[in-house]
Amino acid sequence: MTWRILTALAATVLLAAVAIGYTLLRASPAPGTPQAGLTLDRPGLLLRDAATGRLAVQHADGHRDTSALDCARVYAASGTGVCLHADPLSPQLIVLDRDLTERRRIPLNGLPNRARVSASGRMVSWTVFVTGDSYNGGRFSTRSGILDTRTGTLAGNLENFTVDGRKAAPDTNVWGVTFTADDNLFYATVFSDGRRRLARGDFAARDLHPLKDEVECPSLSPDGTRIAYKKMLSDGSWRLTVLDLADLAETPTAETRSVDDQAAWIDGHTLGYALPHAGAGADVWTVPADGTGTPRLLAPGADSPAPLG
Repeated sequence: MTWRILTALAATVLLAAVAIGYTLLRASPAPGTPQAGLTLDRPGLLLRDAATGRLAVQHADGHRDTSALDCARVYAASGTGVCLHADPLSPQLIVLDRDLTERRRIPLNGLPNRARVSASGRMVSWTVFVTGDSYNGGRFSTRSGILDTRTGTLAGNLENFTVDGRKAAPDTNVWGVTFTADDNLFYATVFSDGRRRLARGDFAARDLHPLKDEVECPSLSPDGTRIAYKKMLSDGSWRLTVLDLADLAETPTAETRSVDDQAAWIDGHTLGYALPHAGAGADVWTVPADGTGTPRLLAPGADSPAPLG
């Protein structure tokens, strides 16, 4: 993660939160309140509507239904949704059922940044930006956690996991979780001593095993054989790249613009990701995962895509 860019970005977000905090503090739906007309059961694209900052579903014809949930990041799979609520005074993780009825809230101590749900809908993860770590000189660090929605087991800070069986170094940061099909193993980026590494995590064993350098914000393919990620280039930009887990071969995608996002697999062949546009806001684009083709605009004025159905 480029800390200079991250610090500037986070400072901008904080200033914006102070300036418009009263708009973000408008009431969210009461716990247990379904979002009328919206469901995670039908085919479509879950996203965050950039104009309203709310969770929305875009249908095949481009029509978009918007909920009343203010979110900084969203994701869903198999009838479980997650919204990182963007309240500047009390950010929260909100777990939703297939009708977008709230199931649980977890307080978050930081600026919401990443969210994922396992393919089965059982496991939920999140990443936030935080300040105050003594090793980091006042710059921003990350905190990531995982919730098992079936058992209620909560790992609130993955930095407490061991690394190859040893206590993690004090400067360890973990971000960008993506789950395997068994709901126990996962992948994430682990940063320590100036190195970003792809790590395989074991939720039950509370352990992280580094695999490869310079893999950031991984996203596991539906068949579990490839990881899409943002690869940092020498100029500080990111190239959306796909890693084959069998031989660790890398395939750069046809997207040459800098992608600072945790991409989502729209299907087994296509990646979805957000790119900022001129002024405020972002758009969701897609590109083939095999390096062919060209980027295509999928959802203007949106970010945080997740396929439904």
